Amino acid sequence: MIKENLVNYFKDAIKENFEKEALSDYNGGTYTYKEIAEYIQKFHLIFEKTGIQRGDKVALIGKNAANWGIAYLATVTYGAVIVPILPDFLPKDVHYIVNHSESKVLFAANNIWDKLSVDDMYDLNYVFGLEDLLPLHSRNEELDSVVNTLDQAIAEKFPIGITAETFNLPETDNSALAEISYTSGTTGFSKGVMLLHNSLAANIKFAREHMPLQPGDKIVSFLPLAHAYGLAFEFLFPFTLGCHITFLTKTPTPAIITKAFQEIKPRLILSVPLVIEKIYKKKILPVIKKAPLNFLLKIPLINLLLYKKVLAGVSEGFGGNFVEVVVGGAALSDEIEGFFKKIGFPITVGYGMTECGPLVAYAPASEAKLGSCGRAVDTLEVKIDSADPQHEVGEILMRGENVMTGYYKNKEATDQAIDKEGWLHSGDLGIIDEDGFIFIKGRSKNMLLGPSGQNIYPEEIESMINNRACVAESLVVQRNGKLIALIVPDEDVVKALQLSDEGLEEKLEHYRKELNKHFPTYMGVSRMQLHKEPFAKTPKQSIKRFMYQ
Repeated sequence: MIKENLVNYFKDAIKENFEKEALSDYNGGTYTYKEIAEYIQKFHLIFEKTGIQRGDKVALIGKNAANWGIAYLATVTYGAVIVPILPDFLPKDVHYIVNHSESKVLFAANNIWDKLSVDDMYDLNYVFGLEDLLPLHSRNEELDSVVNTLDQAIAEKFPIGITAETFNLPETDNSALAEISYTSGTTGFSKGVMLLHNSLAANIKFAREHMPLQPGDKIVSFLPLAHAYGLAFEFLFPFTLGCHITFLTKTPTPAIITKAFQEIKPRLILSVPLVIEKIYKKKILPVIKKAPLNFLLKIPLINLLLYKKVLAGVSEGFGGNFVEVVVGGAALSDEIEGFFKKIGFPITVGYGMTECGPLVAYAPASEAKLGSCGRAVDTLEVKIDSADPQHEVGEILMRGENVMTGYYKNKEATDQAIDKEGWLHSGDLGIIDEDGFIFIKGRSKNMLLGPSGQNIYPEEIESMINNRACVAESLVVQRNGKLIALIVPDEDVVKALQLSDEGLEEKLEHYRKELNKHFPTYMGVSRMQLHKEPFAKTPKQSIKRFMYQ
């Protein structure tokens, strides 16, 4: 355990920045650190008076918003366990996670709550709406009574009011469970990653010591807060520094993100490759491909001046005030990373996974190596499982403060992920050079990245496709940011149904539309493509996925 305490990070940030702006909704309202302190104290009293215990689970679902952040902070600082859920999940998946986690309280966006069935969430006692943080549902009358007398209870507890001096939080040891993060919603695929206060504190500690942010700096949060990457580095870390965080609150298209950057001028930018690649293809590439710029860029000396001009334009598109852009979640295209390096744009690629809360490796843009995802953070040991880690590709293993304690109520999966010596098996393949930089060479976990950084496990989609009568096997791949299902037809069924190629394609299109009703939008299959030959297999009969990407 590290000596830095997670709850103390939050407490100190609030006390030291009491009157400063803390959390804002884009084109909406703003909370100061003082107002957040008041909400935290109110919810602590509500939890206490309604019998919510430290260690009880509190689920949280909604788009990025200031009230989402308040619900998170109020829960974790109370000593309860937060269960963030992606707002894209279907109602049946939300029900499953709430039940599997045994959540007693739910914070939900009102439009999501309207689609849920409280009768299908067995342990749930209380529901609060994220729009106003007021009760939406209670299984007894106790909650209404507590809320109606809340102001009086606060006045009794804080006779001179909640001030920087009187504000305090209950002590919670870093060994306590802070969060259960579900990697997916689907029954049979979903695993709840258990992260201790220590894991989150270790991520924050590293970021505070190595990432370029100062108190009062501005941040734009657009990555999903229900994912470890956006949560840790667009919210928790900057909050502990006393930064002002603005949540986009809407689907983060490149146009909306660029507009927000130019208005807010964030100091540090976190992103996933897809956003950077879209900005590059739509905003930068058309400019540099035009004559005469395309011709002039090929002339040495002249191109140096033009690179500076391009750099200025690109930087302005990101707000013009940032120190660096940190990309995570998946590999950035070599072409795009190389272009940004060439013009002197401060970009760096990190590496993480939910099971590490999430950070595993990072290097500042000034030190980053092309194609690498940085060096191991100082709270982790990282090694390559091969005879020659510098040259022979092997699985990336990690052990240390960031690593989860396991998957909630899933010992089998935990034992498969963490060996007896405490090494977490990432499922990712790579090498480490003589300077400690990690180069990822493959991902044996098969995970794909959604448009806003969501985890997509193709096996979930394939398992449903494979149940269809005309399908022998399927493979879901990602091309140009869209999901394509490659389908090997079951020839016996096709022949029995006397389907022509055209008839089969019509049948597959029907399957596709039906399939997409069962998954959130970001997991929607855009096309089903016939693949007449069986997929190439390993000796264990696993599909060689890399051949079809």
